[in-house]
Amino acid sequence: MANTSSRTLRLLSMLQDRRHWPGAELAARLEVSPRTLRRDIDRLRELGYPVTAGRGVAGGYQLAAGSALPPLLLDDDEAIALVVGLHAAAQGGVQGAEEASARALAKVVPVLPAALRARLEAVRAMTMSAPWRMEAGAVDPHTLTTLAVACRNSQRMGFDYTAADGTPTARLVEPHRVVFLGQRWYLVAYDLTRHDWRSFRQDRMAMLSTAGQSFRPRELPAEDAAEFVRAGIAGQPAEFQVAAVIDAPAAVVARRIGRWAAVTAVDAARCSVTMTAENLDWPAMALGSVGADFHVRSPPELIAHLREWSERFGRAVAASGPRAPGSDDRLGE
Repeated sequence: MANTSSRTLRLLSMLQDRRHWPGAELAARLEVSPRTLRRDIDRLRELGYPVTAGRGVAGGYQLAAGSALPPLLLDDDEAIALVVGLHAAAQGGVQGAEEASARALAKVVPVLPAALRARLEAVRAMTMSAPWRMEAGAVDPHTLTTLAVACRNSQRMGFDYTAADGTPTARLVEPHRVVFLGQRWYLVAYDLTRHDWRSFRQDRMAMLSTAGQSFRPRELPAEDAAEFVRAGIAGQPAEFQVAAVIDAPAAVVARRIGRWAAVTAVDAARCSVTMTAENLDWPAMALGSVGADFHVRSPPELIAHLREWSERFGRAVAASGPRAPGSDDRLGE
């Protein structure tokens, strides 16, 4: 059985993850008696967490809605993960999250122990996040929370949706998960009109509303929601199907751009890369970001696009004048 401190942390985490827990189920999950569970609940209340209890057959426990919670209890690894996550969120991806994440960092870091704070400051100072950003893919925080809450509470929701060809439709769905993939946010849901699973781009959704009707979650026909979205994207016709060979090991390339491209080893020193794109700017940047020589197999439009970029960059270098004395061409060593 877990000790009291770790069990209390686990209890708090479970209460935060789910709206309501029947007492018997919560005790069984924690592997404690109902009496011990009541003591642990009292301990959380002493720490300032507003846990409410219901009586009777349907009785159970939940955190009071709308209450201001006291500081979280975090171990060193959790605190580091929290601060690094907030630092990454401050780089964008959710509209308005940059400022909110910066404010949260300003509140969290000063209250940490001095030794841990010094380690975190080193991580923040010596690391840099430079994600590929697409303003069209940024999600409104209210939309994101609306989708996430509907998924968590298993509540049907409706919204207006604009298809890829511009056709407007009205959808009624059973939401499953929210996925951030390829610089865009998607909702994976069961479409009640088409009687099949679908993924919906958030930037094409409007007039979101919860139908107020709960549902029993269905089994997703994929390993997970992210894999479902990937498969859907791969099956859609795209303007460009890009294929290239990169003179770098597959593991290295996968770490750089594997989130947006399929990477397959050719041999120990080379790999092939395939990706779909609505325009050629993203493949050009992705291939160039690997930091290795590459050969484009298709499409020919990408070769012409790279040639145009090369000529433009060449003019920029020539216009910049001679190299400064003592400058070094060896970048990234």
